[in-house]
Amino acid sequence: MDAADETTPALTTLLLYAGVVFGGLYFLRRWIKGRQFTERMSAKDKVAVVTGASAGIGLETVRELNYRKAKVYMLCRNEDRANEAKRKLVRVGCDPTRLIFVQCDLSSFESIREAAKEITQAEQAIDILINNAGIMFYPKFEKTVDGHEMTWQSNYLGHFLLTELLLPALKRAQHGRIINVSSKLHHKSKKIDLATVDDKKAFGMMQPYNRSKLANVMHARELTKRLRKASIHNVTANSLHPGVIDSELSRHLPFVNKPLIRQIAKPITWFFMRTPKDGAQTTLYLALSKHIDGVSGKYFSDCKLEAENPVATDDAACEDLYNYSLEACGLQK
Repeated sequence: MDAADETTPALTTLLLYAGVVFGGLYFLRRWIKGRQFTERMSAKDKVAVVTGASAGIGLETVRELNYRKAKVYMLCRNEDRANEAKRKLVRVGCDPTRLIFVQCDLSSFESIREAAKEITQAEQAIDILINNAGIMFYPKFEKTVDGHEMTWQSNYLGHFLLTELLLPALKRAQHGRIINVSSKLHHKSKKIDLATVDDKKAFGMMQPYNRSKLANVMHARELTKRLRKASIHNVTANSLHPGVIDSELSRHLPFVNKPLIRQIAKPITWFFMRTPKDGAQTTLYLALSKHIDGVSGKYFSDCKLEAENPVATDDAACEDLYNYSLEACGLQK
């Protein structure tokens, strides 16, 4: 037997092992990406409102809704970033006539009221409201101009107020859909203590984020209960976990934003985290899918129903949160 004959079995084994490894990595990556929304649902003539629309999941959500012929109101805090986002969207084929920027800072009730006024003056009905914007790892305890802890208002109270202000227009839609982008980390939150939610002693690295995301889930559940009690069946409200996304949500972690660290970590984050496009899939599912017509007050992940934190199913706690939120936002009901 010559040398070539001896190396052939070893080479075959090596190729087999390589095929198994690369095949395993391929399927692992597919699993990490999560389910994709593949229904061919048009959004023609629909009006959508998306917060945090200038980057990440919000930007990808706007892109897909625009592709599907919806008119999208892009609620963003920074006008320059919003305009840059619009330019990006137009470069990839979006129709600029159906992309409308509205300045909205969720840490300011006045800004939210102005944004809602602008939209409702332009539109009789709103078909889709996506409460997407959020902050995470906020580095210090800080209160908004309205006196609420920054993460609590930016992630929850601001969206609560926006939803209440746009609710009449959502009721006028044939099928109004409200989507709260929450997080699986809401499972890590204990019952929300409304008396201390704005106190410094309740602040920590993850606590503000976790409880704000729990509140997003509870909000959708209690709003559904109130809508149905009022015999309103054409509006639904659901919440979701988008997955672990490589996005700007981690921008407040100082070590993450160091250029060298980002460059080193880039291959790892690409493989083990979802892209913003992947993260938008469950949002799109809740906004457009025909399979969830009439489904409301539920929590989803990977385009399917998931169990929420048991704390979120406490009817009394959900009612207390809603009543507190009405008062905190200066709404009279």
